[in-house]
Amino acid sequence: MRYDLTRARELAIRVCVAAGASKAMAISLAEATVAAECAGRSSVGFAHLPDYLEGFLKGRIHAVEEPAIFFPAPALIQVDAKGGIAQLGFDRAFEELLLRTSTYGVTVCSLQNSYTAGELGYYVRRLALKGLVALAATNGPALVAAGQSSEAVYGTNPLAFAAPVDNRAPLVIDQASSATAFVNIRQAAERGEMIPEGWAIDGKGQHTMDSREAIKGALLAFGGVRGANIALMVEILAAGMTGANWSLDAPSFEEGNHSPGVGLFIVALNPELLAPGLSARMASQIERLASKGIHIPGRSYAENATEIDLPSSLVATLEAYCLQ
Repeated sequence: MRYDLTRARELAIRVCVAAGASKAMAISLAEATVAAECAGRSSVGFAHLPDYLEGFLKGRIHAVEEPAIFFPAPALIQVDAKGGIAQLGFDRAFEELLLRTSTYGVTVCSLQNSYTAGELGYYVRRLALKGLVALAATNGPALVAAGQSSEAVYGTNPLAFAAPVDNRAPLVIDQASSATAFVNIRQAAERGEMIPEGWAIDGKGQHTMDSREAIKGALLAFGGVRGANIALMVEILAAGMTGANWSLDAPSFEEGNHSPGVGLFIVALNPELLAPGLSARMASQIERLASKGIHIPGRSYAENATEIDLPSSLVATLEAYCLQ
């Protein structure tokens, strides 16, 4: 089904409010959901929205909480989502993040006690669209095994990076430290599809290409030890530096009635204070790399998109929340 972006946002807001979310929380989540679709990240767009709706209904997301914001130092912003969503906390801190980065050259935004963050590239892209360079890290409930252990110890623990580029969408790199995102395993299991080798282990710790067995086991880090090291770095930034739950301690985002209580760590930099004209240099460098056949992340973002396509079965699933 084809939706223009206004109708898509209205759909997301309507179903969130029907599931118990405050209007402010519904608007923040709707904007992030539509942005993920425009970025070509549909697995963390509307397909991920039912996880939030169930979270509102079951208490995994505190649906009407307003984030608290503190400023422990001039270039530090601390946000407590109070069991709500990271998107609303980020929205509430956004203008201060822009102002302080413009003033001081660098600002850190530390967010704790939230549900999983959705599309991580969303946060850094918004900052890059304002001319900033940004890095973000977030964790989630343990889903990824590392080393010789078959126990899940890390979340998929993605990193995202963005930089402004003259006359085009920002450069955005958004990737998990796991071999794939959990939602990809879950969708494959729902369709009864096999998964590539190296993505996951089963409940007995054996490598598997059976997506349904992978659901019972754990994901694997990309690149073995190197990917696991990145997952650990992300864990320290997203949980250690924010005071949020370590992935091992985070309740499930799919079951129960407790918030995962995970973290989001963002660093924003003002390039004009260090390297004036960076966005123009970025444009030139990206064209040079592209001419050599290099893949440039972020080019799939449709900044001027006016419509998105949603599966009719997904729309029916979302609309059903309005009937409960």
